[in-house]
Amino acid sequence: MASPPPSPSSSIAKGGDGIITTLHPDIIRALILTRLDGPDLASTACVSSYLRSLSTEENLWRDICCSKWPSLDHPRLKQVISTFPSGHRSFFSESFPFPNLQPPKPNARRSLALATELISAVDIYYHGNPIYSKVVEMETSSSWFLSTPFRLNLLGVDNPAPRSPIKYGSSNDDTWLKHLEENLSLSWIFVDPTREKAVNMSSKRAVSVERHWLTGDVQVRYGRVMEGDEGWGSSRELVACGVVVTCGEKGEGEEMHVREVCMRMEDMDGKGVNGVESLVILERVMGSGRSWKGKGEKEKYEEFMAKKRERKERNTRKDRVLDLICIFSIFAACGAFWWFILPMLSSLLIKFV
Repeated sequence: MASPPPSPSSSIAKGGDGIITTLHPDIIRALILTRLDGPDLASTACVSSYLRSLSTEENLWRDICCSKWPSLDHPRLKQVISTFPSGHRSFFSESFPFPNLQPPKPNARRSLALATELISAVDIYYHGNPIYSKVVEMETSSSWFLSTPFRLNLLGVDNPAPRSPIKYGSSNDDTWLKHLEENLSLSWIFVDPTREKAVNMSSKRAVSVERHWLTGDVQVRYGRVMEGDEGWGSSRELVACGVVVTCGEKGEGEEMHVREVCMRMEDMDGKGVNGVESLVILERVMGSGRSWKGKGEKEKYEEFMAKKRERKERNTRKDRVLDLICIFSIFAACGAFWWFILPMLSSLLIKFV
């Protein structure tokens, strides 16, 4: 008597290759794997050894990465990504998940050799469609870079982004700002070509959207809040890596376009973090783990801003106390002069007279 065919569950239990191998590999590649995004393709590779061999092919991950980040279609980035251990698959695993930010370890700065070059791959999307891409190569070993505040400007007011129209969809300003918060997104990936590491420093969604008080331009802010390299109560208890995308009106207010993109790192006093400290932070983030959950970014930013305001108020109170002490010291000195020095001078004048 013939034995019954193995059930799908028993095939999966043995590795999942029993049924799927009946399909031709070209069919799986063309009709299944090419339709998956990065997370789904990574999950497929975990099903069986056979699917893993098909799901880890370089051309699949190259197409996914270039579709996700158009800025990767750059000669230098193509060359750098080819040196990663698994090519574009390694790059995706570094850049797509969110960095699992951890508090710095003691003496972490001393144990890090700072990067001598960083490459920024920047993409801006509206309704999920790319409207601007840019690649910037930075030499980070110069004394000027290491000593000055870390700041990158990709665009200027006189050099707006091409092909980036954003059509007005509502006459209500609050509704329009909310629309931009939900539909304008950013990816800013730092690549260290020497260590073959990468990290996306942009938040998944905007953490704040507001109009500039003077120009009326819309400023959409993205970023991450990280543990600084100093303890509680210091100005670098927390550090924010923020990107501001400025959108200005074009024509008679029928559409907007991206006018400026600026990244900077700042501490809780609002001061820019210099190049050395910024490199230490970036290297630490690149070396941290990754998480598929990117929730809480806006809440962390709002917490950072609240602590920043509290620190400013606390410093203001300290300054007022110091001012009062200085004023009291001046009055005390004047009183001492009038009570002690002036009588002595008067007695001396009387003697001479």
